[in-house]
Amino acid sequence: MTTRRINRVCGRHLEVVSGSHLATSTSVSTHTFSGDVFMSDAHRPINTFVDRASEDSRRIYRDIVPIEPPSPVKNARLAGTHQHSDAPSALQGSGAANSNADTSQERYEMFHNNSWDDTAEDLPQMSLPKFPHAHKGIFSDNTLYNWKEKSRDRYVLEFLHHDGCGDASNTLCPGCRNPKRPPGYRCRECKGTLLFCKQCCIKRHLEHPLHIIDAWDGSKFLRTSLQALGLRVQFGHPPGEYCVNPERGREGFVVLHHNSIHEVDVDYCGPGCENRARAGSHDTQLLRGGWFPASEDRPQTCMTLAALEQFHIANLQAKMTMYDYYQSLVKLTRNDGTKPPDRYQVFIRICREYKHVMSLKRGGRGHDAGGAKATKPGELAIRCPACLRPGVNLPKDWDKVSKEDRFIYTLFIALDACFRLKWGLVSSELKDPGLGTGMAYMLENVPYREYLLGVTDQKEMSTCSGLAALDYANTKFSRGYSTTGVGMGVCARHEFIQPNGVGDLQKGERYANMDYIFGSLLRHHDPLLRKVISYDIICQWFKFLFERLILLPELVRCILILPWLAFVIPKMHIDAHTIACTILFSLNLIPGSGQTDSEGIERPWANVGGIASSTRMMGPGARHDTIDDHWLFWNWMKLTSLADTLHRRLDNALEQQAIQREALKDFSEQQKGRVEAWKQMVHDYEEDPKKKNPYEMVVTGLTEMQVRLQFQKEEEEAAKLGLPAKHKVTPSVFMVECLQVEEDQREVRVQAELKKAKTTSQQIDIGVLRTKLIRRLAQLQKLQNTYSPASIVVLEKREALPEEQPEDEPLFLPSTLSEAERTNGGCSEGLWEMEYLLRDTQCRGALAKLRNQLVIKAQFLNYKHLHSRGQGAITRARTIVGHNKSKIRLHSEKYQAAWDALFTMTGGIEGAMGWRKLRKADIRCMEDAEDIRIKEKRQERAKERHKRKFQELLDHGVEVPAWVQEASEGEDDAGEDPGGRGTESRREVSWIWTAAGMTGTDAALEDALQIEWAKAYARSRRWDEEVRLLKEEFCRLPLSLEFEAALWARRADVVRGMVSTLDGAYVQGLIAYALKQEALFSNIAARARTTETEPKVARGKKKPREKIVDPLAEATRRGGMGNVDLDEEDGDDDERLLAAADEGDAFEDAGEVDSDEELIMAGELDDV
Repeated sequence: MTTRRINRVCGRHLEVVSGSHLATSTSVSTHTFSGDVFMSDAHRPINTFVDRASEDSRRIYRDIVPIEPPSPVKNARLAGTHQHSDAPSALQGSGAANSNADTSQERYEMFHNNSWDDTAEDLPQMSLPKFPHAHKGIFSDNTLYNWKEKSRDRYVLEFLHHDGCGDASNTLCPGCRNPKRPPGYRCRECKGTLLFCKQCCIKRHLEHPLHIIDAWDGSKFLRTSLQALGLRVQFGHPPGEYCVNPERGREGFVVLHHNSIHEVDVDYCGPGCENRARAGSHDTQLLRGGWFPASEDRPQTCMTLAALEQFHIANLQAKMTMYDYYQSLVKLTRNDGTKPPDRYQVFIRICREYKHVMSLKRGGRGHDAGGAKATKPGELAIRCPACLRPGVNLPKDWDKVSKEDRFIYTLFIALDACFRLKWGLVSSELKDPGLGTGMAYMLENVPYREYLLGVTDQKEMSTCSGLAALDYANTKFSRGYSTTGVGMGVCARHEFIQPNGVGDLQKGERYANMDYIFGSLLRHHDPLLRKVISYDIICQWFKFLFERLILLPELVRCILILPWLAFVIPKMHIDAHTIACTILFSLNLIPGSGQTDSEGIERPWANVGGIASSTRMMGPGARHDTIDDHWLFWNWMKLTSLADTLHRRLDNALEQQAIQREALKDFSEQQKGRVEAWKQMVHDYEEDPKKKNPYEMVVTGLTEMQVRLQFQKEEEEAAKLGLPAKHKVTPSVFMVECLQVEEDQREVRVQAELKKAKTTSQQIDIGVLRTKLIRRLAQLQKLQNTYSPASIVVLEKREALPEEQPEDEPLFLPSTLSEAERTNGGCSEGLWEMEYLLRDTQCRGALAKLRNQLVIKAQFLNYKHLHSRGQGAITRARTIVGHNKSKIRLHSEKYQAAWDALFTMTGGIEGAMGWRKLRKADIRCMEDAEDIRIKEKRQERAKERHKRKFQELLDHGVEVPAWVQEASEGEDDAGEDPGGRGTESRREVSWIWTAAGMTGTDAALEDALQIEWAKAYARSRRWDEEVRLLKEEFCRLPLSLEFEAALWARRADVVRGMVSTLDGAYVQGLIAYALKQEALFSNIAARARTTETEPKVARGKKKPREKIVDPLAEATRRGGMGNVDLDEEDGDDDERLLAAADEGDAFEDAGEVDSDEELIMAGELDDV
């Protein structure tokens, strides 16, 4: 059952509970409509019911409300009209024809809770015409429904059947047919349910010593083990071959496998055997047998490579912890409360060693004579293949391109910190050193800590808004932690973690930590590259950056060329900054930035957040190794899917480029005489930021920013005089935060009304906005406890309205408090005056922005009426006008809220504050007063239409509640100016155009159009840049991958020259792995080139799954494996099975899309 809001004829939001296509067995009450409803006009209203609870919540009142019929009812009416125009209506029939018809899915039903009174029980019951396109199934998954109805009991019986001997009622062992060896053992892992004797069971499992065995005791199966049957696992020899002088392993030998924890008996190749030298040491024999030993000398515990690989991918993808995986093995072994031997600590050590070995293997360290100790800092990291790497993916003369093309050789770096990855003071570096710290993404620990020991007087960086204490509250949430978070740098366009670009933070985001991380990651990039650095608090961090970088250790000291450097704030975070920040650090205004948003760094934080709790109490070395391992996985996933990502972005960029070019062209044609001057103004500002900013709104008088600066200077003077501060957040910042929360409430309110009754995803967006607003309200109330306790008292006394949303919750600012409430500590001194000044600047700024949007609206509407032809053009124009209307409403509501506050603060005297009340009639362009008369006539016609509909309902015996009629009559009257109706001439100008000394003609029009044109020009240029950047990145991607392939080919050649110094088996393995890696990167590069030229997938469609070709299977099908002896019958069976498998895959995977990383990880997890 679902609930949806509707806005219908009555002009009021009504809760309507509806459902459709439910099973007939569902216990619900049903409103069934009479047949004449569906055989009349398709748009004729239908009745529904609205329940209202009494004030004491003990009674429910029900009102009948007419609503516009939903689509299913309309379809039924139309279907009935067409199907029965020439024949007797099926609804008029009776008897067997109707009694036998199954109408459970053919009628429109409205369901509600059983606790409500069902007033529709007395309505006549009848069936409706079948909908033309009704869904056949009741459930969304018909297969599941069919299984539930037909097969689940049979499946239960089959599982119970498996608990007995089943079809294995044989009395002879099928392996040896020896009557003296009764069959009584069955393997859970092997196919089939046959019972074997003990000897045959052991023989069949010489190569599968970790299978689970069940023994039949005459009435039931009991779990046993191959060890209990007498199996000993021989290492150092091929399967089935035994050592002439075996050396027994330690007693209590335990193996962790993916199916359970096993106790086994182990034999090694012992001394005196001719195979002893080739077999190697005990741990070598175990490794070559696929078991990873827990120690080198006489190991007693192992874990199979299959289990390690399974845990590794579960840990990386699902964030399953070591503890959870080990406990899963315990439950698989014994789930009756008894536990196998405890090997948890040993399991942790094995996993750490395995992951480190795999990273060294994938990084090519096994092919280097220096081994792991010769690994350079960051060498094991996976580099971004689309970022700039001179000598790898750039042309030789890349640094000599023209000024206009220089932006395509820009390196985008994003910095950020995450305070979830805390670390308690557990163990130490001496007890728990990192196996690979500094080799991949984490900083080299020793020089980093040595540098930080010399920087002890720095405090945490603050934001320009001064709310860092509310955002992080490090003193509360970081107490007792040695590391309070992690700082990191990524490439902003592709989200690859940078080599040696991750470091621990000790006391929040201090300059020293972030400076070191920044310098460390830049040492891996060419200093001649143009760089755009993104950071959410860069407005504070970039100050004196060059002076601080000089003081860094030589290891990470970097060279920065100021003209080739730009500092920006991520697009989402910049909204929380001051106006000055939005001008100086906006990516939308930085030439060459394309459509980079720099918010990609938040995605790896979200991905790695799943390990925050498990790494918090690890040792320092284990924690660094774990974080490095997850970053390796993240970068590999990004690498394998990068081609699809770039293709998707390029398709979108080309589409937006055409749209923005067309919009700019249309705009420029309307303003031909001004465009050249405006364009020159933009280019002049880009060359010299000291010149006039073409994007900045010019406002006479003090702006909000100027008033804030004035308050800040006064507070600084007070601090110099030694006056105590109440809170870390100053009074002026508190008042600014109050007004910002009020602004957020307005935005959420407008968004909620715009997206009402739209798609589910849009409703979810509103939920997210409201959640953020609730958190911000909670933060504000904490500050109100300090600065305005009276507000909290009034808020606690107030009774919240039913279903009140956070955007409607009053804030009780100083302007709303009485003088008595403000006195005696109810409100801090000076806040009332601060609010007055800020409200005055709000009126000024909001009015200027409102005028700007009204001019733009007039231009849009004029162009739409004159030039928009065709459905597509009209739809785009309506969308633009709709966005413009939402902005007009936001600015007008901001002005009116500020005016109301000033009106109250000046004692209710309207002319005392110098601003006029804003009414709906005033919100118009300079010469459209006639629109008021048109709107009045439209409203009168709407009222008459409402009255006629209500009268029709009354004529049919449906009584409309009075409050519904009142709401509909007054729906459009709110905010109108009654004094202005019918008396204004056609050329009369609204006061909003003259309030700031403007004539209402050229001045407003010129500034508004110039700013909007500059923004349109910037949007078009950014999309042009984005297309060029994406095409360039598509060129660099396969070049980087082919470079990696060539690197592995060279490693194979180097190994071929080491035959004299290495064992032949090692040489073969080294060469084989290098060639496999070469083929892997070559295949990804080839797929990237293919992806670049693929057509765009239509919206709602899925990319076809790429077929994976197995060359060995293909050779077998073609008869290429001539040396394999397969008899004809087996070959036919194999081909038949393969064909069936192919058909099954085609059926199961039809229409499904697998990402590139899934295709690679399916078979190449160990090949990274």
